[in-house]
Amino acid sequence: MAVRTEVVMGTLVTIEVVRSGAGPAAVDAAMDRAFGWFHEIESRCTRFDRRSELMQLTRQAGAPVPASEILYEAVQFALMLAAESGGAFDPTVGHRMEARGFNREHRTGEIVRTAIVNDDDVSYRHVQLDPDRRTITLRRPLTLDLGAVAKGLAVDAAARELAPFRDFAIDAGGDLYLGGSNSKGDPWRVGIRHPRRDDELIDSLRVSNRAVCTSGDYERRTPGSVSKNGAEHHILDPRTGESPHAVASVTVVASGAMLADGLATAAFVLGPEAGIQLLNRLGVDGLIVTPELERYETGGLCHGS
Repeated sequence: MAVRTEVVMGTLVTIEVVRSGAGPAAVDAAMDRAFGWFHEIESRCTRFDRRSELMQLTRQAGAPVPASEILYEAVQFALMLAAESGGAFDPTVGHRMEARGFNREHRTGEIVRTAIVNDDDVSYRHVQLDPDRRTITLRRPLTLDLGAVAKGLAVDAAARELAPFRDFAIDAGGDLYLGGSNSKGDPWRVGIRHPRRDDELIDSLRVSNRAVCTSGDYERRTPGSVSKNGAEHHILDPRTGESPHAVASVTVVASGAMLADGLATAAFVLGPEAGIQLLNRLGVDGLIVTPELERYETGGLCHGS
């Protein structure tokens, strides 16, 4: 068994290869490539670094900007999910998230502020893609937030590097991809955190060759920030400008982490009933827990013992 942990994308990322069938050098090289994707995708898609490709795009509103394959794929997926969710997920909330205090670079502690004055009325419809020229045009001054997309994209890229080893796990701050089997030869068991009781699980799942991502209202609260509905947290409803409060946590199981992570955010904003409808429509499984601990789930979840 080989295990490595690094700090990247503002979180701890751990990769574990259970059985490789190859020598240590091959495993180390694959891990290097896997972690390399996290660093590369962060450098292109973060809004917390003024030098990133994303922030360079932000400074060129109104012009078609050639994009790398990584940034183009992330933005394309984010716009697709925005359309599928009717705007409940919207990557153009970057400036509003910045104004709520989510604007600190995790490595340096530097506060990042963009020069946008007001973008309250922008939406994903103000982002235009040209697939032939592979350009992105911001039709209005705005800041993209790809936080619910980029980490999942990195997990998926890392999983492709590790796929030849079959049995492996990637944990990127709770965004998981679990390949093959665990050390006992069984499907991986994933515990789902109880949204109201620390150090307790509300459920567990058995998964293999699937991604599992959870969004919860207990994550990354803004100190001292309170809306008319209660304490603000890191998930924003783009349609209202406030944190949604009908859901405590959403866990999504999908073929890839970018899909699972994005849908967890979208379902959280939509609420339990509409959220489950979205998951069913897109053919993924999930569990939604309300603040009152009511449970809504799709029919295909494989619960653990």
